[in-house]
Amino acid sequence: MKSKWRMPHPATMFFLLTLAVIFLSWIFDVYGLSVLQPETREEIRVQSLLSPEGIRWLLRHVVTNFTGFAPLGLVIVAMFGIGVAQHSGFIDACIRRGVRRNRDPWRIILWVILLGLLSNVVGDAGYIILLPIAATLFHSAGLHPIGGIITAYVSVSCGYSANVLLSTLDPMIAATTQEAADAANIAPGQTGPLCNYYFLCLSTFLLASIIYYITRRSLLPGLGEYDGDIRFPGYKQLSRKERRALMGAVVAGLFYAVVILWATFSSWGILRGVNGGLIRSPFIVGILFLLSLGIGLAGMVYGFASGRYRTDGDVIEGLTQPMKLLGVYFVIAFFASQMFACFEYSHLDRCIAIMGADLLSSVRLDSLWILILFILFTALVNLIMVSATSKWAFMSFIFVPVLAGMGISPEMTQCAFRIGDSATNAITPFMFYMPLVLTYMQQYDKQSTYGSLLKYTWRYSLLILLVWTILFIFWYICGLPLGL
Repeated sequence: MKSKWRMPHPATMFFLLTLAVIFLSWIFDVYGLSVLQPETREEIRVQSLLSPEGIRWLLRHVVTNFTGFAPLGLVIVAMFGIGVAQHSGFIDACIRRGVRRNRDPWRIILWVILLGLLSNVVGDAGYIILLPIAATLFHSAGLHPIGGIITAYVSVSCGYSANVLLSTLDPMIAATTQEAADAANIAPGQTGPLCNYYFLCLSTFLLASIIYYITRRSLLPGLGEYDGDIRFPGYKQLSRKERRALMGAVVAGLFYAVVILWATFSSWGILRGVNGGLIRSPFIVGILFLLSLGIGLAGMVYGFASGRYRTDGDVIEGLTQPMKLLGVYFVIAFFASQMFACFEYSHLDRCIAIMGADLLSSVRLDSLWILILFILFTALVNLIMVSATSKWAFMSFIFVPVLAGMGISPEMTQCAFRIGDSATNAITPFMFYMPLVLTYMQQYDKQSTYGSLLKYTWRYSLLILLVWTILFIFWYICGLPLGL
């Protein structure tokens, strides 16, 4: 894929963004930009990174900014399991067994989209685990592997709020909504984890249709045929030994899943929280490690049963396999981590977002138009502040009371927020997993940059935001229940 967009290397892009954040923090500090935290009424002032204290902070934290970068440890742990499964031939065997001679590419596209949309059940695992598998699946069906990466990425990011199941985000968002409603003495309503379930469940199928349509009509024709160096080995019938090994690996994986579920939902419940709940429980917090361990275990069983592995040294070789890819990721992640840390230290994101929220809350329009503007505002703020829980932690204390005064329930306000919070995830350079996405893309095309990604993802974000907002308007006008 040859991009016509003249963009710097992803590492260079994050370095330039860091310089921009440093410069802006200095400018806004000179003019004394500050806001009040809605919840605590505490003053938040922009901190200059060019002040003596800012320079000292930056020099003291360069290393810890990198080592403390949230996705870094998650990516490394997840890639261990994927590395063993790939090196042992387990993933290849699954693809050969699943696709076989009937290589229907459109069915593969649909499966990738659905898995991406449902992946928020296990948090951010979709960004790390699904993207490389989607590239392999697309490649196996004769489609461009970068198309698989982009399709999976858009499905995970833009569909982060939509699901037919309860996601890890639902209880946290609902708890903040209830806290904001209680602080404003708003009469209790339906603000539980499932308060938006009906709407978000239907949204899953709507988003799947939009992503499928754009992928077929725009993305894949634009990418063309893949002519890179990585070649799919082709289709060989699985031998009897490989079929037995695959069956053994699947049985081992299912047994592992049963043990984990039993340890979580049985009366023993060692993987549940101290209070018996799942929010911030060992199961939820450690879900990525549990998935990686399960995938790696299945890969090990397949490797030894098929004869690919004979000693523990072979397993270790599989564990080190992803490190070649992660070498590029480490370079990109280093500069990205500095940019994210500088942005957070300067308070630029919070100041800009709170100022915009205060401005929007002062607008006096019909309640439906206010909700539409709120969706668009959230989508805009999401470009610089991608964490849903962080945004809603202060936005809820501004908008829940203001919109309640217009007769809009807290669960309706929360639903509007979740539309804007998800739709623009795919196009923001401030996405925590952006360095990993660009690393995956560069594996198949060394010329891939943020511009390459933006070139193909903006259509998804724009159309999803438009159609999802139309669905919300229809829901609001008809007065349909949002959830349970």
